[in-house]
Amino acid sequence: MKSYNVAILGVTGAVGQTMMKVLEERDFPVNSIKFLASERSAGKEIEFKGERFKVEAVSEEAFEGVDIALFSAGGDRSKKWAPVAVSKGTVVIDNSSAFRMEPDVPLVVPEVNPEDVKWHRGIIANPNCSTIQMVVALHPIHKVKRIKRIVVATYQAVSGAGATAISDLENETKAFFEGRYYTPQALPHHIAFNVIPRIDSFDESGYTKEELKMINETRKIMHDPDIKVSPTCVRVPVFVGHSEVVTIETGLPITVQEAKELLTKAPGVIVEDDPANNVYPVPIEVAGKDDVFVGRIRKDAGFENGLSMWIVGDNLRKGAATNAIQIAELLVKYNLI
Repeated sequence: MKSYNVAILGVTGAVGQTMMKVLEERDFPVNSIKFLASERSAGKEIEFKGERFKVEAVSEEAFEGVDIALFSAGGDRSKKWAPVAVSKGTVVIDNSSAFRMEPDVPLVVPEVNPEDVKWHRGIIANPNCSTIQMVVALHPIHKVKRIKRIVVATYQAVSGAGATAISDLENETKAFFEGRYYTPQALPHHIAFNVIPRIDSFDESGYTKEELKMINETRKIMHDPDIKVSPTCVRVPVFVGHSEVVTIETGLPITVQEAKELLTKAPGVIVEDDPANNVYPVPIEVAGKDDVFVGRIRKDAGFENGLSMWIVGDNLRKGAATNAIQIAELLVKYNLI
């Protein structure tokens, strides 16, 4: 089997670390690997497949001979280094929002639009974590019944906001029980024992950037600019695992049983739906898994052709790292590298 030279930019972050684990777990055919980060992280040691590697400072020369680069270092670094990597012949799979809505950049969820990788021009965008798990669950229904409208409320883990937000939740919880005050470092309010109805900044419409991502990315991934999407994104005191309440209106009538059958057969989806016996997905049990879990599937009381459901996924894995590695696997499958 052919093997590939791989680089991870942003390897010291939570998603970068998870990318490394997923590469190893899925036994991606790695010939050589480079771990890249900022100057301040250069020299740190990382273990991969039983070997020790030193983190390198990202540079032009670092992409020489690299076939695939997995980026998870933020939008500004992606804008700076992705074109450099592409100029060296590298295919970049970027986890930031920098290129997602560029018309010549595929935005890919392998269970939904795998063929889109075929028209890449060097950069493939990894979608937003909340968008990924939602479209994996909704695509099987959309193909058969055509979804006209989506109303979604997310309950997003602090790991989606980075390592400092994780520390905020840890430190605020300790401070609460010790009777101390802790000043949040990453989030606009305390997150321990609280929920915050804001993820990213607001625009003039009153929606946040996170909510606008869900609107625009869903339409692009599902190849349907007419889907109406109404999101509200909320940060909750959970370490790993995003949850979503999703209500859809379909063009054709759909029963709960039909929906369950479609989802049970769908790739990357696991149905856990027996509320009478307390069977439904919860983030603490989904953390560390790559599938998208769906439960509480029920007829919606507000729409004639409506369904409501509860969707949970690991935001660091399927919401970021695993999806990126699956895109890399598509490049191999289609002989695009």
